[in-house]
Amino acid sequence: MKKVIPLSLLALFSFPVAASAQTTVTAESVLQSVDMAWVMIAAFLVFFMHAGFAMVESGFTRSKNALNILMKNFMTMSIAAVLYFIVGYGIMFGTSGGGIIGIDGFLLSGQEDQIGFFVFQAVFAATCATIISGAVAERIKLGSYLLLTVVMTGFIYPVVGHWVWGGGWLAELGFVDFAGSTVVHLTGALGAVTAVLFLGPRIGKYSGRTVNVIPGHNIPLGALGVFILWFGWFGFNGGSTLAADPSLVPSVIATTLLSASAGVLGSGFYSYAKFKRIDASLTLNGALAGLVGITAGTANVSLAGAIVIGLIAGVILVEAVQFLDRVARIDDPVGAIAVHGICGIWGTLAVGLFAVEGGLLYGGGASLLGIQAVGILAVIAWTMVTTAGTVAVIKATVGIRVSRQEEISGLDFAEHGSQAYESSRGIFNENLDYGSKDFGVGLLHRLNDLQAEQVPEKPKEKTAQ
Repeated sequence: MKKVIPLSLLALFSFPVAASAQTTVTAESVLQSVDMAWVMIAAFLVFFMHAGFAMVESGFTRSKNALNILMKNFMTMSIAAVLYFIVGYGIMFGTSGGGIIGIDGFLLSGQEDQIGFFVFQAVFAATCATIISGAVAERIKLGSYLLLTVVMTGFIYPVVGHWVWGGGWLAELGFVDFAGSTVVHLTGALGAVTAVLFLGPRIGKYSGRTVNVIPGHNIPLGALGVFILWFGWFGFNGGSTLAADPSLVPSVIATTLLSASAGVLGSGFYSYAKFKRIDASLTLNGALAGLVGITAGTANVSLAGAIVIGLIAGVILVEAVQFLDRVARIDDPVGAIAVHGICGIWGTLAVGLFAVEGGLLYGGGASLLGIQAVGILAVIAWTMVTTAGTVAVIKATVGIRVSRQEEISGLDFAEHGSQAYESSRGIFNENLDYGSKDFGVGLLHRLNDLQAEQVPEKPKEKTAQ
Protein backbone atom coordinates (compact mmCIF):
# COMPACT_ATOMS: atom_id res chain seq x y z
CA MET A 1 0.00 0.00 0.00
CA LYS A 2 2.88 2.35 0.81
CA LYS A 3 4.25 1.85 -2.74
CA VAL A 4 0.88 2.49 -4.41
CA ILE A 5 0.47 6.03 -3.03
CA PRO A 6 3.83 7.40 -4.29
CA LEU A 7 3.24 5.83 -7.71
CA SER A 8 -0.22 7.41 -7.91
CA LEU A 9 1.18 10.81 -7.03
CA LEU A 10 3.92 10.45 -9.62
CA ALA A 11 1.39 9.59 -12.31
CA LEU A 12 -0.80 12.55 -11.29
CA PHE A 13 1.95 15.14 -11.44
CA SER A 14 3.57 13.72 -14.57
CA PHE A 15 0.32 13.99 -16.60
CA PRO A 16 0.59 17.74 -17.31
CA VAL A 17 4.21 17.24 -18.39
CA ALA A 18 3.21 14.52 -20.82
CA ALA A 19 0.29 16.57 -22.11
CA SER A 20 2.44 19.63 -22.63
CA ALA A 21 5.01 17.55 -24.48
CA GLN A 22 2.35 16.69 -27.02
CA THR A 23 1.32 20.35 -27.45
CA THR A 24 4.08 22.57 -28.71
CA VAL A 25 3.92 25.99 -27.12
CA THR A 26 5.18 28.72 -29.40
CA ALA A 27 5.29 32.48 -29.18
CA GLU A 28 2.58 32.62 -31.84
CA SER A 29 0.23 30.34 -29.91
CA VAL A 30 0.72 32.39 -26.73
CA LEU A 31 -0.05 35.60 -28.60
CA GLN A 32 -3.19 34.04 -30.09
CA SER A 33 -4.34 33.00 -26.62
CA VAL A 34 -3.75 36.48 -25.20
CA ASP A 35 -5.56 38.08 -28.14
CA MET A 36 -8.55 35.77 -27.73
CA ALA A 37 -8.65 36.41 -23.97
CA TRP A 38 -8.75 40.16 -24.60
CA VAL A 39 -11.54 39.88 -27.17
CA MET A 40 -13.57 37.68 -24.82
CA ILE A 41 -13.13 40.13 -21.94
CA ALA A 42 -14.26 42.91 -24.28
CA ALA A 43 -17.29 40.82 -25.28
CA PHE A 44 -18.21 40.45 -21.60
CA LEU A 45 -17.97 44.23 -21.17
CA VAL A 46 -20.20 44.87 -24.19
CA PHE A 47 -22.69 42.33 -22.85
CA PHE A 48 -22.70 44.18 -19.53
CA MET A 49 -23.58 47.37 -21.43
CA HIS A 50 -27.08 45.95 -21.79
CA ALA A 51 -27.51 46.31 -18.04
CA GLY A 52 -26.59 49.95 -18.57
CA PHE A 53 -29.13 50.39 -21.34
CA ALA A 54 -31.81 48.82 -19.14
CA MET A 55 -31.00 51.15 -16.24
CA VAL A 56 -30.88 54.28 -18.40
CA GLU A 57 -34.18 53.50 -20.10
CA SER A 58 -35.89 52.54 -16.83
CA GLY A 59 -34.64 55.56 -14.93
CA PHE A 60 -35.50 58.08 -17.66
CA THR A 61 -39.08 56.81 -18.03
CA ARG A 62 -42.03 56.42 -15.66
CA SER A 63 -42.15 53.73 -13.00
CA LYS A 64 -45.29 52.14 -14.48
CA ASN A 65 -43.24 50.98 -17.49
CA ALA A 66 -40.01 49.86 -15.79
CA LEU A 67 -40.74 46.14 -15.87
CA ASN A 68 -41.67 46.30 -19.55
CA ILE A 69 -38.36 47.98 -20.36
CA LEU A 70 -36.41 45.34 -18.47
CA MET A 71 -38.19 42.58 -20.37
CA LYS A 72 -37.50 44.27 -23.70
CA ASN A 73 -33.78 44.44 -22.95
CA PHE A 74 -33.57 40.80 -21.85
CA MET A 75 -35.51 39.66 -24.92
CA THR A 76 -33.43 41.82 -27.25
CA MET A 77 -30.17 40.27 -26.08
CA SER A 78 -31.55 36.75 -26.31
CA ILE A 79 -33.16 37.14 -29.74
CA ALA A 80 -30.07 38.81 -31.14
CA ALA A 81 -27.70 36.08 -29.94
CA VAL A 82 -29.73 33.23 -31.43
CA LEU A 83 -30.71 34.98 -34.66
CA TYR A 84 -27.23 36.32 -35.29
CA PHE A 85 -25.93 32.75 -34.99
CA ILE A 86 -28.52 31.41 -37.40
CA VAL A 87 -28.36 34.04 -40.14
CA GLY A 88 -26.88 37.39 -39.08
CA TYR A 89 -23.23 36.38 -38.92
CA GLY A 90 -23.36 34.83 -42.38
CA ILE A 91 -24.95 37.93 -43.91
CA MET A 92 -22.37 40.13 -42.23
CA PHE A 93 -19.13 38.14 -42.62
CA GLY A 94 -19.89 35.48 -45.20
CA THR A 95 -18.45 35.48 -48.71
CA SER A 96 -19.44 38.80 -50.26
CA GLY A 97 -22.09 38.78 -52.94
CA GLY A 98 -21.22 41.82 -55.02
CA GLY A 99 -20.12 43.77 -51.96
CA ILE A 100 -23.74 43.95 -50.77
CA ILE A 101 -24.47 40.90 -48.62
CA GLY A 102 -22.79 37.78 -47.27
CA ILE A 103 -23.99 34.60 -48.94
CA ASP A 104 -22.63 31.81 -46.72
CA GLY A 105 -21.47 31.10 -43.17
CA PHE A 106 -24.98 30.61 -41.79
CA LEU A 107 -25.10 28.68 -38.51
CA LEU A 108 -21.31 29.33 -38.52
CA SER A 109 -20.94 26.72 -41.24
CA GLY A 110 -17.31 26.75 -42.32
CA GLN A 111 -16.61 29.36 -39.62
CA GLU A 112 -16.09 27.02 -36.67
CA ASP A 113 -12.71 28.59 -35.92
CA GLN A 114 -14.37 32.03 -35.53
CA ILE A 115 -16.59 31.26 -32.53
CA GLY A 116 -14.88 33.87 -30.34
CA PHE A 117 -15.27 36.54 -33.01
CA PHE A 118 -18.93 35.53 -33.41
CA VAL A 119 -19.58 36.07 -29.69
CA PHE A 120 -18.03 39.53 -29.83
CA GLN A 121 -20.08 40.50 -32.88
CA ALA A 122 -23.32 39.02 -31.50
CA VAL A 123 -23.33 41.38 -28.50
CA PHE A 124 -22.75 44.26 -30.93
CA ALA A 125 -25.83 43.23 -32.91
CA ALA A 126 -27.92 43.30 -29.75
CA THR A 127 -26.58 46.77 -28.92
CA CYS A 128 -27.83 48.11 -32.25
CA ALA A 129 -31.33 46.75 -31.64
CA THR A 130 -31.65 47.88 -28.03
CA ILE A 131 -31.14 51.51 -29.07
CA ILE A 132 -34.66 51.32 -30.51
CA SER A 133 -36.07 50.20 -27.17
CA GLY A 134 -35.51 53.51 -25.40
CA ALA A 135 -36.93 55.69 -28.17
CA VAL A 136 -40.20 53.73 -28.45
CA ALA A 137 -40.61 53.24 -24.71
CA GLU A 138 -43.96 53.54 -22.92
CA ARG A 139 -46.25 52.96 -25.89
CA ILE A 140 -45.19 50.13 -28.20
CA LYS A 141 -46.61 46.62 -28.04
CA LEU A 142 -44.02 44.17 -26.76
CA GLY A 143 -44.72 41.67 -29.55
CA SER A 144 -44.37 44.32 -32.23
CA TYR A 145 -41.08 45.53 -30.77
CA LEU A 146 -39.75 41.97 -30.76
CA LEU A 147 -40.74 41.49 -34.41
CA LEU A 148 -38.81 44.63 -35.30
CA THR A 149 -35.85 43.33 -33.29
CA VAL A 150 -35.90 40.11 -35.32
CA VAL A 151 -35.65 41.99 -38.62
CA MET A 152 -33.06 44.45 -37.30
CA THR A 153 -30.66 41.86 -35.88
CA GLY A 154 -31.26 39.23 -38.54
CA PHE A 155 -31.12 41.38 -41.68
CA ILE A 156 -30.96 45.19 -41.55
CA TYR A 157 -27.96 45.51 -39.25
CA PRO A 158 -25.93 42.63 -40.74
CA VAL A 159 -26.20 44.13 -44.23
CA VAL A 160 -24.79 47.46 -42.97
CA GLY A 161 -22.09 45.55 -41.13
CA HIS A 162 -21.17 43.67 -44.30
CA TRP A 163 -20.77 46.92 -46.21
CA VAL A 164 -18.26 48.27 -43.69
CA TRP A 165 -16.70 45.37 -41.74
CA GLY A 166 -17.39 42.39 -43.97
CA GLY A 167 -15.43 43.53 -47.02
CA GLY A 168 -18.42 45.19 -48.73
CA TRP A 169 -18.56 48.15 -51.04
CA LEU A 170 -18.10 50.83 -48.39
CA ALA A 171 -14.97 49.10 -47.09
CA GLU A 172 -13.58 49.00 -50.61
CA LEU A 173 -14.36 52.69 -50.97
CA GLY A 174 -12.24 53.48 -47.90
CA PHE A 175 -15.01 54.21 -45.38
CA VAL A 176 -13.67 54.28 -41.80
CA ASP A 177 -15.76 53.21 -38.83
CA PHE A 178 -13.44 51.51 -36.37
CA ALA A 179 -15.96 50.46 -33.72
CA GLY A 180 -19.39 51.46 -35.01
CA SER A 181 -20.53 55.09 -34.83
CA THR A 182 -22.43 54.38 -38.03
CA VAL A 183 -22.62 50.58 -38.21
CA VAL A 184 -24.06 50.17 -34.71
CA HIS A 185 -25.23 53.50 -33.35
CA LEU A 186 -26.53 55.35 -36.40
CA THR A 187 -28.22 52.19 -37.71
CA GLY A 188 -29.99 51.66 -34.38
CA ALA A 189 -31.01 55.32 -34.16
CA LEU A 190 -32.40 55.31 -37.69
CA GLY A 191 -34.50 52.29 -36.84
CA ALA A 192 -35.65 54.15 -33.73
CA VAL A 193 -36.67 57.38 -35.46
CA THR A 194 -38.53 55.47 -38.18
CA ALA A 195 -40.47 53.47 -35.61
CA VAL A 196 -41.26 56.61 -33.60
CA LEU A 197 -42.65 58.33 -36.69
CA PHE A 198 -45.13 55.47 -37.04
CA LEU A 199 -45.91 55.33 -33.32
CA GLY A 200 -46.41 59.01 -32.60
CA PRO A 201 -45.79 60.72 -29.25
CA ARG A 202 -46.85 59.52 -25.82
CA ILE A 203 -50.23 60.66 -24.49
CA GLY A 204 -49.85 64.09 -22.93
CA LYS A 205 -46.46 64.89 -24.46
CA TYR A 206 -47.80 67.62 -26.72
CA SER A 207 -50.80 69.89 -26.09
CA GLY A 208 -51.25 72.04 -29.15
CA ARG A 209 -47.99 73.96 -29.44
CA THR A 210 -47.05 73.24 -25.85
CA VAL A 211 -44.33 70.67 -25.19
CA ASN A 212 -44.94 69.00 -21.85
CA VAL A 213 -42.13 67.47 -19.81
CA ILE A 214 -42.66 63.85 -18.78
CA PRO A 215 -39.91 63.34 -16.20
CA GLY A 216 -38.22 60.04 -15.55
CA HIS A 217 -38.96 58.36 -12.24
CA ASN A 218 -35.40 57.59 -11.10
CA ILE A 219 -32.51 59.73 -12.34
CA PRO A 220 -29.97 58.04 -9.98
CA LEU A 221 -30.86 54.74 -11.67
CA GLY A 222 -30.30 56.40 -15.04
CA ALA A 223 -26.95 57.77 -13.85
CA LEU A 224 -25.88 54.28 -12.79
CA GLY A 225 -26.79 53.09 -16.25
CA VAL A 226 -24.61 55.77 -17.84
CA PHE A 227 -21.64 54.73 -15.70
CA ILE A 228 -22.19 51.08 -16.69
CA LEU A 229 -22.32 52.04 -20.36
CA TRP A 230 -19.17 54.13 -20.01
CA PHE A 231 -17.40 51.20 -18.37
CA GLY A 232 -18.61 48.76 -21.01
CA TRP A 233 -17.55 51.11 -23.80
CA PHE A 234 -13.90 50.42 -23.00
CA GLY A 235 -14.61 46.91 -24.24
CA PHE A 236 -16.79 48.16 -27.09
CA ASN A 237 -13.98 50.27 -28.55
CA GLY A 238 -10.96 48.50 -27.08
CA GLY A 239 -12.13 45.05 -28.14
CA SER A 240 -12.57 46.26 -31.70
CA THR A 241 -8.78 46.09 -32.04
CA LEU A 242 -9.39 42.30 -32.15
CA ALA A 243 -5.94 41.84 -30.59
CA ALA A 244 -4.17 42.73 -27.36
CA ASP A 245 -1.94 45.17 -29.22
CA PRO A 246 0.15 46.98 -26.58
CA SER A 247 0.49 50.06 -28.77
CA LEU A 248 -3.08 50.33 -30.07
CA VAL A 249 -5.29 49.25 -27.14
CA PRO A 250 -4.07 51.90 -24.65
CA SER A 251 -4.55 54.61 -27.28
CA VAL A 252 -8.10 53.45 -28.02
CA ILE A 253 -8.95 53.32 -24.30
CA ALA A 254 -7.47 56.80 -23.78
CA THR A 255 -9.39 58.43 -26.65
CA THR A 256 -12.57 56.74 -25.38
CA LEU A 257 -12.04 58.08 -21.86
CA LEU A 258 -11.17 61.60 -22.96
CA SER A 259 -14.00 61.98 -25.45
CA ALA A 260 -16.60 60.79 -22.95
CA SER A 261 -15.25 63.16 -20.30
CA ALA A 262 -15.25 66.03 -22.77
CA GLY A 263 -18.82 65.15 -23.74
CA VAL A 264 -19.91 65.58 -20.12
CA LEU A 265 -18.14 68.93 -19.89
CA GLY A 266 -19.49 70.08 -23.24
CA SER A 267 -23.12 69.25 -22.51
CA GLY A 268 -22.93 70.38 -18.88
CA PHE A 269 -21.44 73.80 -19.48
CA TYR A 270 -23.40 74.41 -22.67
CA SER A 271 -26.65 73.61 -20.88
CA TYR A 272 -25.61 76.06 -18.17
CA ALA A 273 -24.96 78.75 -20.77
CA LYS A 274 -28.27 78.01 -22.47
CA PHE A 275 -30.58 77.38 -19.50
CA LYS A 276 -28.65 79.00 -16.61
CA ARG A 277 -28.29 75.61 -14.93
CA ILE A 278 -26.44 72.38 -15.54
CA ASP A 279 -29.18 70.08 -16.75
CA ALA A 280 -28.75 66.62 -15.21
CA SER A 281 -30.30 64.46 -17.93
CA LEU A 282 -28.53 66.32 -20.73
CA THR A 283 -25.20 66.10 -18.91
CA LEU A 284 -25.60 62.37 -18.36
CA ASN A 285 -26.43 61.90 -22.03
CA GLY A 286 -23.40 64.07 -22.81
CA ALA A 287 -21.15 61.22 -21.69
CA LEU A 288 -22.90 58.90 -24.15
CA ALA A 289 -22.68 61.56 -26.86
CA GLY A 290 -18.92 61.75 -26.40
CA LEU A 291 -18.66 57.97 -26.49
CA VAL A 292 -20.71 57.62 -29.67
CA GLY A 293 -18.78 60.50 -31.22
CA ILE A 294 -15.38 58.88 -30.71
CA THR A 295 -16.37 55.32 -31.63
CA ALA A 296 -15.73 55.67 -35.37
CA GLY A 297 -12.31 57.28 -35.09
CA THR A 298 -11.08 56.03 -31.74
CA ALA A 299 -8.02 54.38 -33.34
CA ASN A 300 -7.43 57.14 -35.88
CA VAL A 301 -7.36 60.39 -33.92
CA SER A 302 -4.98 61.95 -31.40
CA LEU A 303 -5.77 62.42 -27.73
CA ALA A 304 -6.29 66.15 -28.27
CA GLY A 305 -8.56 65.38 -31.23
CA ALA A 306 -10.63 63.06 -29.03
CA ILE A 307 -11.22 65.89 -26.54
CA VAL A 308 -12.38 68.24 -29.29
CA ILE A 309 -14.67 65.56 -30.76
CA GLY A 310 -16.21 64.94 -27.34
CA LEU A 311 -16.73 68.62 -26.56
CA ILE A 312 -18.49 69.20 -29.86
CA ALA A 313 -20.57 66.05 -29.38
CA GLY A 314 -21.76 67.35 -26.00
CA VAL A 315 -22.91 70.63 -27.52
CA ILE A 316 -24.53 68.88 -30.48
CA LEU A 317 -26.41 66.64 -28.05
CA VAL A 318 -28.06 69.56 -26.27
CA GLU A 319 -29.17 71.19 -29.51
CA ALA A 320 -30.28 67.89 -31.05
CA VAL A 321 -32.50 67.01 -28.09
CA GLN A 322 -34.13 70.44 -28.21
CA PHE A 323 -34.65 70.26 -31.97
CA LEU A 324 -36.16 66.78 -31.97
CA ASP A 325 -38.39 67.53 -28.99
CA ARG A 326 -39.62 71.03 -29.83
CA VAL A 327 -39.23 71.52 -33.58
CA ALA A 328 -39.51 68.05 -35.13
CA ARG A 329 -41.83 67.00 -32.25
CA ILE A 330 -40.36 63.51 -32.15
CA ASP A 331 -41.02 62.04 -28.72
CA ASP A 332 -37.93 60.13 -27.57
CA PRO A 333 -38.13 59.51 -23.80
CA VAL A 334 -34.42 58.78 -23.31
CA GLY A 335 -32.78 60.88 -26.04
CA ALA A 336 -31.56 57.81 -27.94
CA ILE A 337 -32.04 59.33 -31.39
CA ALA A 338 -29.99 62.42 -30.53
CA VAL A 339 -27.25 60.44 -28.76
CA HIS A 340 -26.83 57.56 -31.17
CA GLY A 341 -28.09 59.15 -34.38
CA ILE A 342 -27.02 62.79 -34.54
CA CYS A 343 -23.83 62.18 -32.57
CA GLY A 344 -23.20 59.04 -34.62
CA ILE A 345 -23.24 61.17 -37.77
CA TRP A 346 -20.91 63.68 -36.12
CA GLY A 347 -18.51 60.96 -35.01
CA THR A 348 -18.35 59.45 -38.49
CA LEU A 349 -17.72 62.81 -40.14
CA ALA A 350 -15.17 63.68 -37.45
CA VAL A 351 -12.92 60.92 -38.81
CA GLY A 352 -12.68 62.84 -42.06
CA LEU A 353 -11.62 65.93 -40.11
CA PHE A 354 -9.45 64.62 -37.26
CA ALA A 355 -7.89 61.40 -38.56
CA VAL A 356 -4.14 61.74 -38.15
CA GLU A 357 -3.70 60.02 -41.51
CA GLY A 358 -5.99 61.41 -44.21
CA GLY A 359 -8.00 63.87 -42.12
CA LEU A 360 -8.80 67.30 -43.55
CA LEU A 361 -7.28 69.12 -40.56
CA TYR A 362 -4.08 67.11 -40.92
CA GLY A 363 -3.50 67.97 -44.56
CA GLY A 364 -5.25 64.96 -46.02
CA GLY A 365 -7.74 66.89 -48.11
CA ALA A 366 -11.49 66.37 -48.31
CA SER A 367 -11.43 62.90 -49.88
CA LEU A 368 -11.92 60.93 -46.66
CA LEU A 369 -14.57 63.36 -45.46
CA GLY A 370 -16.49 62.84 -48.70
CA ILE A 371 -16.29 59.05 -48.38
CA GLN A 372 -17.59 59.27 -44.81
CA ALA A 373 -20.53 61.38 -46.00
CA VAL A 374 -21.37 58.88 -48.75
CA GLY A 375 -21.38 56.05 -46.21
CA ILE A 376 -23.70 57.97 -43.88
CA LEU A 377 -26.18 58.71 -46.66
CA ALA A 378 -26.16 55.09 -47.84
CA VAL A 379 -26.85 53.76 -44.34
CA ILE A 380 -29.62 56.32 -43.81
CA ALA A 381 -31.35 55.31 -47.04
CA TRP A 382 -31.03 51.56 -46.45
CA THR A 383 -32.03 51.54 -42.78
CA MET A 384 -34.97 53.93 -43.00
CA VAL A 385 -36.49 52.28 -46.06
CA THR A 386 -36.20 48.73 -44.72
CA THR A 387 -37.34 49.71 -41.22
CA ALA A 388 -40.30 51.66 -42.60
CA GLY A 389 -41.37 48.66 -44.66
CA THR A 390 -41.06 46.38 -41.65
CA VAL A 391 -42.99 48.66 -39.31
CA ALA A 392 -45.68 49.28 -41.92
CA VAL A 393 -46.29 45.54 -42.24
CA ILE A 394 -46.36 45.10 -38.46
CA LYS A 395 -48.79 48.01 -38.07
CA ALA A 396 -51.11 46.64 -40.77
CA THR A 397 -51.18 43.16 -39.29
CA VAL A 398 -50.79 43.06 -35.51
CA GLY A 399 -50.61 46.79 -34.75
CA ILE A 400 -47.71 48.55 -33.08
CA ARG A 401 -49.21 50.67 -30.32
CA VAL A 402 -51.01 49.68 -27.16
CA SER A 403 -54.48 51.08 -26.51
CA ARG A 404 -54.99 54.42 -24.81
CA GLN A 405 -56.25 52.71 -21.66
CA GLU A 406 -53.24 50.37 -21.53
CA GLU A 407 -50.81 53.25 -22.02
CA ILE A 408 -52.39 55.21 -19.17
CA SER A 409 -52.36 52.24 -16.79
CA GLY A 410 -48.78 51.40 -17.74
CA LEU A 411 -47.20 48.68 -19.84
CA ASP A 412 -46.04 46.76 -16.77
CA PHE A 413 -49.64 45.91 -15.96
CA ALA A 414 -50.96 45.79 -19.54
CA GLU A 415 -48.21 43.60 -21.02
CA HIS A 416 -47.02 41.57 -18.03
CA GLY A 417 -49.81 41.65 -15.44
CA SER A 418 -47.35 42.80 -12.83
CA GLN A 419 -45.42 45.84 -11.66
CA ALA A 420 -41.79 46.73 -11.08
CA TYR A 421 -42.57 48.41 -7.77
CA GLU A 422 -45.04 47.37 -5.10
CA SER A 423 -46.38 49.23 -2.07
CA SER A 424 -47.32 47.19 0.99
CA ARG A 425 -46.75 43.85 -0.71
CA GLY A 426 -43.18 44.85 -1.39
CA ILE A 427 -42.55 45.96 2.18
CA PHE A 428 -44.72 43.63 4.29
CA ASN A 429 -45.12 40.23 2.67
CA GLU A 430 -46.39 38.44 5.76
CA ASN A 431 -50.06 38.78 4.66
CA LEU A 432 -50.86 40.89 7.72
CA ASP A 433 -54.55 41.58 8.25
CA TYR A 434 -56.15 45.00 8.42
CA GLY A 435 -56.35 44.80 12.18
CA SER A 436 -52.57 44.70 12.56
CA LYS A 437 -51.21 47.43 14.81
CA ASP A 438 -47.75 47.44 13.20
CA PHE A 439 -46.75 50.97 12.32
CA GLY A 440 -47.74 51.99 8.79
CA VAL A 441 -49.50 48.77 7.80
CA GLY A 442 -52.97 50.33 7.81
CA LEU A 443 -51.84 53.19 5.57
CA LEU A 444 -50.16 50.81 3.15
CA HIS A 445 -53.29 48.67 2.90
CA ARG A 446 -55.35 51.76 2.12
CA LEU A 447 -52.85 52.79 -0.57
CA ASN A 448 -53.11 49.34 -2.07
CA ASP A 449 -56.88 49.56 -2.18
CA LEU A 450 -56.69 53.00 -3.78
CA GLN A 451 -54.26 51.70 -6.38
CA ALA A 452 -56.50 48.75 -7.18
CA GLU A 453 -59.47 51.08 -7.72
CA GLN A 454 -57.48 53.26 -10.14
CA VAL A 455 -56.13 50.45 -12.31
CA PRO A 456 -58.59 50.07 -15.21
CA GLU A 457 -59.83 46.70 -16.32
CA LYS A 458 -58.01 45.24 -19.28
CA PRO A 459 -60.13 45.84 -22.39
CA LYS A 460 -61.53 42.85 -24.22
CA GLU A 461 -60.28 44.12 -27.55
CA LYS A 462 -57.13 46.14 -28.03
CA THR A 463 -57.32 49.13 -30.28
CA ALA A 464 -54.64 48.92 -32.95
CA GLN A 465 -53.18 52.27 -33.84
